Amino acid sequence: MLYSKNLPVIERVLRVAIGLGIAVAGFLWLTGWLTYVIAAAGAGFALTGFIGFCPMCGLAGRRLDKR
Repeated sequence: MLYSKNLPVIERVLRVAIGLGIAVAGFLWLTGWLTYVIAAAGAGFALTGFIGFCPMCGLAGRRLDKR
């Protein structure tokens, strides 16, 4: 495996829900090029939830407890 998961399950669920919410809100309430920027940011946030790995948390040294 190229990475080790560093997000707990509850945070993964929240990241997916919030990321999808941001992407949908970007398409519904914004116009122009900003729509795609906000939607891409939301999709990236949701993707970290699906994968279970956040690069910024990895750089900060965050590890998931293995119980």
